[in-house]
Amino acid sequence: MTLLDQPAQLPLTKKDFTSDQEVRWCPGCGDYAILSTVQGVMPDLGVARENIVFVSGIGCSSRFPYYMDTYGFHSIHGRAPAIATGISATRPDLKVIVVTGDGDGLSIGGNHLIHALRRNVDLTIILFNNQIYGLTKGQYSPTSELGKITKSTPFGSLDHPFNPVSLALGAEATFVARSLDTEREHLAATVEAATRHRGASFVEVYQNCNIFNDGAFAALKDDPEGNQIRLAHGRPVVFAGGARGVVQDPTGGLRIVEVAEVGEDALLVHDAHRDDPTLAFALSRLAHTPMGPTPVGLFRQVDRPVYGDLVQAQLADATAARGRGDLEVLLAGQDTWVVD
Repeated sequence: MTLLDQPAQLPLTKKDFTSDQEVRWCPGCGDYAILSTVQGVMPDLGVARENIVFVSGIGCSSRFPYYMDTYGFHSIHGRAPAIATGISATRPDLKVIVVTGDGDGLSIGGNHLIHALRRNVDLTIILFNNQIYGLTKGQYSPTSELGKITKSTPFGSLDHPFNPVSLALGAEATFVARSLDTEREHLAATVEAATRHRGASFVEVYQNCNIFNDGAFAALKDDPEGNQIRLAHGRPVVFAGGARGVVQDPTGGLRIVEVAEVGEDALLVHDAHRDDPTLAFALSRLAHTPMGPTPVGLFRQVDRPVYGDLVQAQLADATAARGRGDLEVLLAGQDTWVVD
């Protein structure tokens, strides 16, 4: 029986996961919608609050642990995945959720993020992407588009932006998905699926910063039918009411087509459980920035040995082989000798 199969001692509601702390984000911030959605998802997991830990770094999103009535750790800039890895590996009985942002997670914390994903640590990582530094008042971030005019790039950003989903797939995360802050039903289903997944799950959430980068995702929000390519496992990749779709070229690349011109049989059928992440990566490259048709939903979900399980098995083997509590054996190992 896994942690998520163990029922909580009492029936829980959204209110049980809502702390008594005043929520301090700018009025209209997309973080409010994400917080409300996550608070609403938690009771459905059936996990007791004392078995849940939220870990964050630094940034607007990283205030999240204060507002969840669970255990929490507001850590330091970029280091949330490292701290969460330690918690998860040593306390496999806990459900550990990392909340980070595009600045916190992809700039100073980029190294920690990719290694948590490649190790397949049992973490749920929710990355709020608003394509800007909000807490420090509007500098460009690792996901800001080329030419972005900000306080730190008055002549326009020269940096090629990260695509967070591509990055996660490149690190071979075993669960990778994307949603939007205002798509409540879709976001709730995505977060719940990510949290139930054993291993490293990564969810990018397009989150509007109405103060410093308002309307960054207007293309997807104002015209969801025309620009949201909703991914569904085992289904053809179509959007715009089925009028447009995605096909695979002989070279392996993907392109958007008019379904009437190519026929339904030519459409790519999405396989989120394919072990090779190549096609999922190709889907993530259909839109490097969300200015037009952009895939949304589950890109990949596969099984792979979980880091914490491997750690616990290794410790058990070492204990059986050398004897529990033998500090001298542990310190000396096999690379010591005695000189007379």
